Amino acid sequence: MPLPPASGTGRYFVKAAKSIRLIRQGCTNRPFYHISVTHRRRLNSQAVIEQLGSYDPMPNTNNEKLVALNLERIKFWLGQGAHVTNPVGELLGLAGFFPIHPRSYMTAWRNRRTERENQAKAEKSTESTTTEV
Repeated sequence: MPLPPASGTGRYFVKAAKSIRLIRQGCTNRPFYHISVTHRRRLNSQAVIEQLGSYDPMPNTNNEKLVALNLERIKFWLGQGAHVTNPVGELLGLAGFFPIHPRSYMTAWRNRRTERENQAKAEKSTESTTTEV
């Protein structure tokens, strides 16, 4: 009878589930992320199996956040049973590879709501200045 994985045979780590996640790089106040495949277990020194893309969350001069994805390799790893973390799922949803993540809808809804509130405040301030004159 084979030993269970918890006995320290090392088999569990070899067959462990993989995860597609963001790995933070860059400097302080200037993050940059690599989209990578790693073992699903949380270790301080996680070995990257393969890098699948990159994500720069800081807007450039055209107010764009840059994302590079290798969709063929992402399909391969999903076929191998890799799990996708929520932030990567959001990026893949915005890229059109997955359905749009519900958190993306909520963020857009909140942004529209605050924009409407700011417009209403601006209109009230302009009305109050015109009536005072």
